[in-house]
Amino acid sequence: MHYKELKQAWAQLTAPGAPFEIAEVEVRGVKLRAYKNAPPSVREFWLSTAAFGERDYLVYQDERLTYAQAHAQVAAVANWMLRQGVKPGDRVAIAMRNYPEWLLIYWACVCVGVAAVGMNAWWVADEMEYALQDSAPKILFLDRERLQRVHERPAMAEGIKLVGVRIEDAPAGLTPWAEVVATGGPLPEVKVDPDDDACIFYTSGTTGRPKGAQLTHRGCINNLFNLVFSGQSQALATALGTGVPIDPNAPAPIPVALLTTPLFHVTANNCGAYLVTAAGGKLVLMYRWDAGEALRLIEKEKVSAMSGVPVMSRELLTHPDFAKTDTSTLLSLGGGGAALQPDLVAKIDEQVATARPNTGYGMTETCGIITSVSGDLFVGKPASCGPAMPNFETRIVGDDGQELPQGQVGELWVRGAPVIKGYINRPDATAQSITDGWLHTGDVARIDEDGFIYIVDRKKDMVLRGGENVYCAEVEACVHHHPAVAECCVFGVPDTRLGEEVAAAIVLRPGQELHVEALREHCEAHISKHKIPRYVWFLKDPIPRNANGKFLKRELRETLKLDDAQAVLV
Repeated sequence: MHYKELKQAWAQLTAPGAPFEIAEVEVRGVKLRAYKNAPPSVREFWLSTAAFGERDYLVYQDERLTYAQAHAQVAAVANWMLRQGVKPGDRVAIAMRNYPEWLLIYWACVCVGVAAVGMNAWWVADEMEYALQDSAPKILFLDRERLQRVHERPAMAEGIKLVGVRIEDAPAGLTPWAEVVATGGPLPEVKVDPDDDACIFYTSGTTGRPKGAQLTHRGCINNLFNLVFSGQSQALATALGTGVPIDPNAPAPIPVALLTTPLFHVTANNCGAYLVTAAGGKLVLMYRWDAGEALRLIEKEKVSAMSGVPVMSRELLTHPDFAKTDTSTLLSLGGGGAALQPDLVAKIDEQVATARPNTGYGMTETCGIITSVSGDLFVGKPASCGPAMPNFETRIVGDDGQELPQGQVGELWVRGAPVIKGYINRPDATAQSITDGWLHTGDVARIDEDGFIYIVDRKKDMVLRGGENVYCAEVEACVHHHPAVAECCVFGVPDTRLGEEVAAAIVLRPGQELHVEALREHCEAHISKHKIPRYVWFLKDPIPRNANGKFLKRELRETLKLDDAQAVLV
């Protein structure tokens, strides 16, 4: 399966003078591995894509935007923001669906040293208010649905300039998008430091509130280089293994990617959008995920790559229209944000004649991928998520904090240029998660003799529902706010479609009653719908605990049967 050849390819591509040469740089007092040839900031990267001119860049329903048009609008947005008094180092928030404007605002922000705050579009008013207070943006770009959340709680947007995107009948106090892009002008000249914040992406916190991760320009660019390196190293390994050389004069194919996951996540933004933009490719956006619509777009736009959470690939393959849809342009199909199950790896390889399976493992805290694998290398080790990229050092660490020998199971720690600066306003959380540059991933793993990583469990108390991290503590805190609840324990249960679903065991206070409809209503006011428990058991006995007073979640998973759930929230 060319694992020996992969090591040879790796050595060739990262050698001194090679395109992916690795150097050590000092960042925040720690020496980190980074790509020597990486541009210093995302600004330089975006400017380089102006060369793609009249190629299609963004496609959304019947709308098309070329690279030239996108560059003009990005410059206009940047000029408008600076005229509003926004300065490098400030923050600007984006709260909307995957509209083309999302990416235009993002590129405008990073080009003038402003951190783009990606607001989770699933958030309810309570969550949105928290993130706005935490990140303190000067401007909030939002669509109609997010504007409704602001109207529910107007105080959350006090002191923030609001811009309405795709809101034709803009109410007073809301600047219309058309006014912003009418500003025009060339992109302002701004010097951006590699370690400035490029964006703030929120990741659910174990303490009940999400944490704003600071993704730097250096981290985002190093993640892009990881993505490109992964493709080139595996192609070179295959060439070395088969004896069929790569033609250096062959024109590079122009990628067409279907973006299926939200742009406020690193999966769609830092991995999907960055990689395709770097190659001058076309990004096809969707209003919401629908397997039938995805198949239609794959055929119409000649999509070459689709990556989302694994359930999306599975739903594509099992859709009634799959057999009659032309998917011959697909070259890769896979998933991230959750493990790609071994059976799905085989199904992709067998059912899509032109496509090879691929996956990556990463985190918001690493600006994107830590590992990546595809094709024969993935088929040969379908339970693995691939080797860590060259700008990462890796450790497997035991409970005592000591590094374990190769092959043993422990927590995965990684260190390298893509690791975030920290969490805004949360020095305690930063200190707990990052030690001397080493990020504690919270994932239990092992590394085999070829350097391939296998994620075997999670150390963190969370449910991975369709690629979304749902932290049990956050949901428990919400349920406990209900006056009828005495105890609540939230945990994950297996789900064939989403991988895991959220479940809760609840003990009520003496003499209290709580109906499932009232519980749902209570939860909807405080947390996003995807976090609300799908399965609920109202227990008469106290929830079992260990000697330290912690709930025995494994025991609950084993003893509480889904068929016996006293209430099921749909």
